[in-house]
Amino acid sequence: LGFATSFLVLRGSDLTRLMVTLGVALIMREIANQIPDITGGADGLQGVVIAPILGLFQFDIFGHVAYAYCLIVLFILFLLARRVVYSPFGLSLRAVKGNPLRAASIGISVNARLVTIYTFAAFYAGIAGALLAQTTAFASLDVFSFERSADLLLVLIIGGTGYLYGGLIGAVIFKLMQDWIANLTPQYWQFWIGLVLVLIVLIGRDRIALRTGGVRLLAERITRRFAPAAAPVAVPPGEGS
Repeated sequence: LGFATSFLVLRGSDLTRLMVTLGVALIMREIANQIPDITGGADGLQGVVIAPILGLFQFDIFGHVAYAYCLIVLFILFLLARRVVYSPFGLSLRAVKGNPLRAASIGISVNARLVTIYTFAAFYAGIAGALLAQTTAFASLDVFSFERSADLLLVLIIGGTGYLYGGLIGAVIFKLMQDWIANLTPQYWQFWIGLVLVLIVLIGRDRIALRTGGVRLLAERITRRFAPAAAPVAVPPGEGS
């Protein structure tokens, strides 16, 4: 599925690709809703019996086995991603990210790289979805919802795109903020997360959670943005000659 839809993201800018991926998710949601015999429709697939892992480790009600299982899979996938990032293919992706035209001029097939990495990312997303269904014994159309896609975008914005550890750091910070703020203000937790997102966008790549000077940098940028322009200084005739 990732390979089949990868050709839709070859044209346009990053914003265009973002909108296309969101549109594909909504289309898949509607298609899944129209085949309830396979997907369960709006009710999802319930009562799925999950066999023990390797026939030895049964999922418990407290989620301890599921947690360890997901952590092991995450570690393996992280090692694979790290291998890809520091491979010649990963270095060519950095060149494409920096300047696609220059990368194409030195012989790098930009479209082939985009299709490959998009399909590879879809492979990771498929594993994540399989883990969700396996550890919860439930699968619903919620995985195709706009809210789920927005959560993933927030994770990337918080952690930073183009970084090996960005997704991991962003996911941890996002879940901690979501749980902590939801306990403090259950009705307005989305407002506070949105406020944090605005601060991160204003600061740019200087992440609030990773840079101790983030608040000072934000204050300086806001001051420069709203400060009146300095009036030109008149030079008396004869001076400066």
